[in-house]
Amino acid sequence: MSANFSYPNTPQQDVTDVYHGVEIKDPYRWLENPDSEETQKWIAAQNKITFDYLANISAREKIKQRLTELWDYEKYGIPFKKAERYFYFKNDGLQNQSVLYTLKTLDDEAKILLDPNTLSEDGTVALSGLSISENARYLAYGLSTSGSDWVEWKVREIETGKDLSDHLKWTKFTGTSWTKDNQGFFYSRYDEPNEKTKLEDTNYYQKLYYHKLGTSQDQDLLIYHRPDEKEWGFSGRVTEDGQYLIIGVWKGTDSKNLVFYKHLKQENAEVVELINKFEADYSFIDNKGSIFYFRTDFNAPKGKVIEIDINKSNQENLQEIIPEREETLEGVGILNNQFVCDYLENAKSAIKIYDLQGNFIRDVNLPGIGSVGGFNGKKEDTETFYSFTSFTTPTTIYRYNMVTGESKIFRQPNVAFNPDDYEIKQVFYESKDGTKVPMFITHKKGLDFDGNNPTYLYGYGGFNVSLTPNFSLSNLVWMEMGGVYAVPNLRGGGEYGEEWHQAGMKNKKQNVFDDFISAAEWLIKNNYTSSQKLAIGGGSNGGLLVGACLTQKPELYAAALPAVGVLDMLRFHQFTIGWAWCPEYGSSENEEEFKTLLSYSPLHNLTANTAYPATMITTADHDDRVVPAHSFKFAATLQNVHNGAKPVLIRIETKAGHGAGKPTTKLIEEIADRWGFLVDNLGISVV
Repeated sequence: MSANFSYPNTPQQDVTDVYHGVEIKDPYRWLENPDSEETQKWIAAQNKITFDYLANISAREKIKQRLTELWDYEKYGIPFKKAERYFYFKNDGLQNQSVLYTLKTLDDEAKILLDPNTLSEDGTVALSGLSISENARYLAYGLSTSGSDWVEWKVREIETGKDLSDHLKWTKFTGTSWTKDNQGFFYSRYDEPNEKTKLEDTNYYQKLYYHKLGTSQDQDLLIYHRPDEKEWGFSGRVTEDGQYLIIGVWKGTDSKNLVFYKHLKQENAEVVELINKFEADYSFIDNKGSIFYFRTDFNAPKGKVIEIDINKSNQENLQEIIPEREETLEGVGILNNQFVCDYLENAKSAIKIYDLQGNFIRDVNLPGIGSVGGFNGKKEDTETFYSFTSFTTPTTIYRYNMVTGESKIFRQPNVAFNPDDYEIKQVFYESKDGTKVPMFITHKKGLDFDGNNPTYLYGYGGFNVSLTPNFSLSNLVWMEMGGVYAVPNLRGGGEYGEEWHQAGMKNKKQNVFDDFISAAEWLIKNNYTSSQKLAIGGGSNGGLLVGACLTQKPELYAAALPAVGVLDMLRFHQFTIGWAWCPEYGSSENEEEFKTLLSYSPLHNLTANTAYPATMITTADHDDRVVPAHSFKFAATLQNVHNGAKPVLIRIETKAGHGAGKPTTKLIEEIADRWGFLVDNLGISVV
């Protein structure tokens, strides 16, 4: 128990599980029920201590004011086109949710098509998906409430702005794809869950359906399901020519997938299993008649482009078009009948254009070192849009001519700061086993390398996710206060392809933690900071990262911020979509994997009478991706074993989920709390 804090009493119960002959106590199992009266009282008591503490940090209000001031600028999304209409998102500044606009030419006055801010008073209903019919007459849009993964779909007539009667429920992890005749769309759903436990229950047996406009959901046509494969999920995508339905088959978060297809112009056509082994990632790009183009990592861990002629039945139907390069191929599209390839070169974007035979045409000249999004459109389009951002460059939208290769600024934000006051560098450091790991470091110019700079080390390291340069108002405020922001590209991510990803999976997960700990040690050794000034943070899988490093090297950091983390590695697969992470982590049901999981599971590696760094765990009561039980049990255990003066707190957001669609007001409050906590515990002076 901390010397200076009186934490809420968290009763322990006699609960023991046996895994492969090993007894594991789980005294806070009762906290897995978020809706029980006991848990609700516990949440209220924990939040009272946390928010009372945060309210007494004098710098917090100044931080919130500066965040609000900076946040108040127009933010534009990348425009996209359907038929003769353009669409884009825009946020005027402090709106809780961005608004979808439409216009017929880029010079017209834009009309509001959908404003999610009108759907709830507090901004907790968010747009979580959309799809526009080929004739740009209808908008299918998905809404989630309080950050839940459950999404309900509706259909709006674009010209009138009126909703039709269509209403689809019980969907997760799906988009919608319209048929060429504009009469309906394909989508995936689960069976209706138990209303009381829908935020905790596991999700299996997804099914692919076709919905015809103007009909009720119970009339939807079942296209494909596999009652013999409960873990399979399905995505349906209609090809641009309208001839085929491409069915992507996924199994958990494993990047390996299957690809089936169905001919939409042939009556009673069967589903054809084109790729029927989980051996690699195959991402459908587009087709030219019977020739299908894919981005794949089959025998090419950094990615290549292939074509498959579906009329040929043997292995010779697979032809390499663009071979694997030194850079990592993240994604591919077709515009102007050319491949637009999005590469990562040491975690920085590079865009290369090839013809359909694989001949190199040109590099897209980017504004600098950063991250690129966009390049969407149809294969005949000669114009497109893309976004560019970096640690000190707010997201800027460019218009790109596919014929001439010319980029022009389309929308440039006006943020109240001077990017020239900051510098970005990329360093390469050695991890524990000698592996070279890159790290971006951003801070104000003129930094004193005296080991006394407050430093926020942020990481993720999993699920093939790449952390690339990205502008963040939150991080800008941190750097304005004299903070250093450091982002290492840990193994487990996708920055260097599938081999880099696999080097941080399952029994190699410790590599990720070693990479992060080595980054901290490098920053200290090179006089950026010291253990008294170093904070670590990360969310979801990054919350696991922080929890593991917190337990393995508690003396290395002054503060830790694990957000919505996966912290109970023995039971994560028993809730909602947690089972889907077993390809990444392994499962406690397997004896060897159990041993690995137990060796680093944050919940199970907290030790009594240890002085842990100041810790603020963050979670949300409606998180049905990583259920809040992870954070609840970790907080209760940490408060029980902690033997130090530093606070160990939990901040539980209400009417919020895993993070997607969180309203601006909640974001600003949460960031102000986060930086306020670090200001107080790292001894930062805020002027």
